[in-house]
Order: sequence, then structure tokens, then C-alpha cells
Amino acid sequence: MTTTATFPTTLLDAAFPAVLSDARSRLLRAVALTVLGSLALAVSAKIQLPFGPVPFTMQTYVVLVLGALLGKRLACASVMLYLAQGLAGLPVFAIGGGLAYLASPTFGYLVGFLPMVMLVGHFTERGFGRNLGSCLLLMAAAHALLYVFGLMWLAPVIGLKQAYLIGLHPFLLVSIIKVIMAAVTVALAWKALTPSSRSS
Repeated sequence: MTTTATFPTTLLDAAFPAVLSDARSRLLRAVALTVLGSLALAVSAKIQLPFGPVPFTMQTYVVLVLGALLGKRLACASVMLYLAQGLAGLPVFAIGGGLAYLASPTFGYLVGFLPMVMLVGHFTERGFGRNLGSCLLLMAAAHALLYVFGLMWLAPVIGLKQAYLIGLHPFLLVSIIKVIMAAVTVALAWKALTPSSRSS
């Protein structure tokens, strides 16, 4: 039986197009990539500058790139594993870890990683975000979704106005920079790996 060629749905597929031959190998690869994704998030959490109750880290850049690299399922699994590690007490969050983080005003931003990475992964798998323009649009929309979840968690604690002033306004410029960085990273990777791929 012959199969028709399909365009790669993620950067990982574009970099390593060979299909693993058996289910066990595919499972092992999925587990390894999920763990590596969670480790990348843990490392990026420690690259930070203090900005009030919500620290500035490189995590959102990593989340955006993971969505395009791994696709919706594996990237989402990486984020879920990362959150589980932190809530279990491992010091992988920006400031430590543990169940006490559930009461933190910043936890909404961590929860927002899930819809953020799902959005990027979903549209990446459907061929969107291959060039810089569409990738910028996708990354910006995903980052905006993160702020929706973050502010929804923060606002009941300190009020909507203060939540905006503390949890959004100071981060607008750095968020724009990280969105541009992620979009350039992903667009250049697509160009290098699939020079004849779709231009959407």
C-alpha cells in the first residue's frame, strides 16, 4: 500500500519526517518530548526580572515555540506535566512550587499556558503560521489569550483596574518583544526546514 505525501504539521515533523515504525517507539518519543518540553519551561521560568507580583520570565516565548514545534497534543502534555511538577512541590515555577501556588495571584498566568499552547498548536497543525506575517498574528492572539486567563485570576484579588495596572500594562512592551521573537524563530525555522511549504 502506498501513502500520499503530506505537508509537515509541526516543526518537529519537518525536522524529522521519518515515521517511527512501531507504537512503542512512538510512545517513547512522545514521553521524551513531553519531559523535555516541561524542562524547557522550568528553565525559562528562572530567566526572570522582578515586576511586582507577576515576574517577567521567558516562559511565554517557550510556550509559543513549543506549540509550533510539538503540535497541540504534545505541547499541551508538556505544559500539563510542568504544572503537575510545580504543584507537586518541585521548584519549577518562577518562585518555587507547591500547592500553595493555587492561591497565588499569578497562577492564572500559568493556567493560561494551556489555552495558549493549544491555540498555537491547533493552527500550526492546520498549516497556519508558516510565514512571518501569519505567525505574528497567531503568536499575538495566543499571548492575548494568556492575559485573559491571567487577569481573570488576578482581578478578583486586587480588582480589575489594579489587575490591569499590575498584571498587564507593565508587560505590554516585553510581551510584544517576545511575540516577535517567537514569530521570527518559528517563521525562520519553517523557511529553513520546508522551503517549498505553504506560504500561509
